[in-house]
Amino acid sequence: MDKSLFTVGVVVNTQGIRGEVKIVPHTDFAEERFAPKSKLVLVQESSNRMVPVTVEHSRLHKNMYVVKFKEFNNINEVEAFKTWLIKVSVEEREPLEEGEYYYSDIIGCMVVTEDGEELGPIKEILAPGANHVWVVKMPKGKDLLLPVIDPVILDVNVKEKRVTVHLMEGLME
Repeated sequence: MDKSLFTVGVVVNTQGIRGEVKIVPHTDFAEERFAPKSKLVLVQESSNRMVPVTVEHSRLHKNMYVVKFKEFNNINEVEAFKTWLIKVSVEEREPLEEGEYYYSDIIGCMVVTEDGEELGPIKEILAPGANHVWVVKMPKGKDLLLPVIDPVILDVNVKEKRVTVHLMEGLME
């Protein structure tokens, strides 16, 4: 499986004895992603092992999804998957509306001011609370934290990997 895969969650524990696992979602589309018949891939990063799975059923419980995969029927079969990532192929990703984008589309985009000054590439996305924050790697080593709000983010061009911003007072300090 050499296609691009995108992380949508992580297995944190088992649930009961019938082969269910607890998953912390890392996607805005968790309800659709963990719906019955969804095709996912379990990935162990340390060994790069991959196991394709299909969701049999799932339910939301305390901000986690309890998921049963068709391929496994008891706790002994799923015990080894603790800490494994849940990934999805490009073909299985949800289509987006105009003006929406995936995190993976934003990472690496060059951030420029409305005056054309290059600030650096986006290296990380944080979700601390009310809005996301894009972490920009500045040339002098210091990171710039950009709040993802309309007055700051003026234009996102995913095709050109370019984000135009307005630097509000205090952002560069």
